Amino acid sequence: MSAGQYSALDASVLVLNRLFLAVHVISVRRAFCLLAKELAEVVTLDDGQFATYDFASWLEVSQYRAQHFRQEDDDWVRTATMEVQAPRVIRLLSFDKVPRQTIKFNRRNIFARDGNQCQYCGKKFPTSELSLDHVIPRSQRGDTSWENIVCACVDCNVRKGGRTPKQAHMTLIRKPEKPKRSPLLNMKLNQKKYQSWQSFIDNAYWSVELK
Repeated sequence: MSAGQYSALDASVLVLNRLFLAVHVISVRRAFCLLAKELAEVVTLDDGQFATYDFASWLEVSQYRAQHFRQEDDDWVRTATMEVQAPRVIRLLSFDKVPRQTIKFNRRNIFARDGNQCQYCGKKFPTSELSLDHVIPRSQRGDTSWENIVCACVDCNVRKGGRTPKQAHMTLIRKPEKPKRSPLLNMKLNQKKYQSWQSFIDNAYWSVELK
């Protein structure tokens, strides 16, 4: 296998329950396993029309698309005899549970919410160069919550010290809030190849944390 095939197998697939509600995100590799076991079907949205395919019919569609309808943002997995298009959305055929309305409060989701951007100087940094800052310091009874934790670069965090932004004469770029849905999901939706997910995502049901 080439490096390109590994990336295609590791691309993300949105999983819907039987009622077409988003419940999870998995890899293409896992999606193919579910399709081969007839536990799921591929869902597509073309020109405003939904269509579903079992694994056999998806292989046929892939052959046609490979020859006549290749798109720049598609991912393809090459087998010994053909190329199979990586699905973007699948539907579980016998699962209708809806996930609980929770978004995990953790370092990864805070970095994702703030887009790896220091909330004081506005510059973007690798995760390894970012820290978490209590807007109102714990020494001043600030809590550890979505509304009081932001990304900060090391320089800004040191400069602010154990003070509030006002006391340190620093300004927050945006007020920290609890996100309505997974921040990591929002990052995926910013990629063109995953924009088809938008049609299936409802804030009232979405709660998955991407792995």
